[in-house]
Amino acid sequence: MAKQRIELPVIAEGCCAPLVAAPLTAEQAVDLARAFKALGDPVRLRLLSLITSAEGESCVCDLTAAFDLTGPTISHHLKVLREAGLVDSERRGTWVYYRPRVKDLGQLSALLATPGLAPA
Repeated sequence: MAKQRIELPVIAEGCCAPLVAAPLTAEQAVDLARAFKALGDPVRLRLLSLITSAEGESCVCDLTAAFDLTGPTISHHLKVLREAGLVDSERRGTWVYYRPRVKDLGQLSALLATPGLAPA
């Protein structure tokens, strides 16, 4: 059974409320944990960094060249990022191009904002 890409929950109108503003529901926590779990692997975190720092989109051929890993391993990590809703992809001929889902990444970032809390 193929996994479907999750849709990150909108916690507040227009974006996510910071964790300090309101507690997450159990369903929101499960969905968001999938996205954060996808980022918990160093290869996937680096792949996302390469994709988001590129202008527009990244070809899988360029992403694979940046690692000392096999193509199937890179494809697996990209699939996890895609299913987590962090990147979109488009096949053109034999290559697949990836681009960040900026809105969803912004929601994750906003969720972790801690305005008004003093650092420990």
